Amino acid sequence: MDINFEYYKVFYYVARYGNLTRAAAALGSNQPNVTRVMKLLEAQLNCRLLVREPRGISLTGEGERLYAHVEAAYEHLMRGQEEIGRQDAADSGVAEIGATETALHLFLLEAMRDFRMEYPRIRIKVHNRSTPEIIREFSSGRLDFAVITMPFEMPDSFHCETVCDFREILVGGTEYKYLSREKIRLEELRECPWIGLGKGTATYELYRQFFAGYGVELELDMEVATSDLLLPLIEKNLGIGFVAESLVLPLLKRKALVQIPVDCEMPVRSVQLVSEKGRVRSGAADVFYRYLRGAKQAGG
Repeated sequence: MDINFEYYKVFYYVARYGNLTRAAAALGSNQPNVTRVMKLLEAQLNCRLLVREPRGISLTGEGERLYAHVEAAYEHLMRGQEEIGRQDAADSGVAEIGATETALHLFLLEAMRDFRMEYPRIRIKVHNRSTPEIIREFSSGRLDFAVITMPFEMPDSFHCETVCDFREILVGGTEYKYLSREKIRLEELRECPWIGLGKGTATYELYRQFFAGYGVELELDMEVATSDLLLPLIEKNLGIGFVAESLVLPLLKRKALVQIPVDCEMPVRSVQLVSEKGRVRSGAADVFYRYLRGAKQAGG
């Protein structure tokens, strides 16, 4: 039976993602073309491989059996290709990653600086988004890996490694100095204007649930798109907000900001390195990924 091996590649991505649109995006193709190839493969094999469902596709019994062989063969070929291509990875290539603003400042910027000195010809494209946006882009195959801020619910196919833990503290401009004298309950801060990352971000959802645990509804007076915008607004006394402690320490030392102690235990957060089980990265991306893992281990 003479079947185009490209058909098996398309089948591999369709079965892996369980979605024709996502498979097409990962292949750099379009859904009609992917659908056409699947129909040709089913016709040549004389059996049904896929079942369309409301939320995507599932494999038939024949599809499951075929995928077990295709998955092993395809990933074996990719590992061989990666091994051969890796000999040039240290010299050139592009790594596309997703990173949240907090992850950039707490870990990635310094690691990128050191990496660039060691691998000057590898280019790094950083997609700076919120955690949910990065996960969507990563799932679609647009990114090699991600460095994000947690907590956030992840698909089972993702592998997460903690890079560093951090806590956020509540701060305000100098006009809020009167709140810095003793611990205060969250409910006593209801009337203060709050500044924070907006709806749709992992940070907003974390604090919405955190406030709810103390019987307080989180209502932001000012929503920002990135954490970089928090500090300038807070420093101008436009409101109070939670910021990673290590990022705000210089401003606290200069007395440009004041810490507002709260009478509750703040949640521990983390920056995590995210990859997908079984996904083959480009040589350049793999070099950078392994470098970051090493930087994480070196940093404890």
